[in-house]
Amino acid sequence: MALGDRKLFTYIYDFGDNWQHRVKVEKILPPDPDLRSPICLAGRNACPPEDVGGGPGYIEFLEAIADPSHEDHEQLLEWCGGSFDPNAFDLAAVNERLAEFEF
Repeated sequence: MALGDRKLFTYIYDFGDNWQHRVKVEKILPPDPDLRSPICLAGRNACPPEDVGGGPGYIEFLEAIADPSHEDHEQLLEWCGGSFDPNAFDLAAVNERLAEFEF
């Protein structure tokens, strides 16, 4: 995709839940002939669990897992694998996934 002068764009993931991601391009480097897949240099926050229900569902999910007295607390923790840190970002895991997209 040629960005031209555009440095900010919106990526929509899962049209049903309408997750909108604002992507800011900070720098475009010359092509590296040794690079065979895209790489991520930095990021913030964890991806919400699949099928959590879009923005409103994600907010409800975070409230429930943060409150041990919430009626859905245990069920939602089990559903998401036992724990969830919304502030986590695993750069190595992101780049491992991106390595699947060779060009």
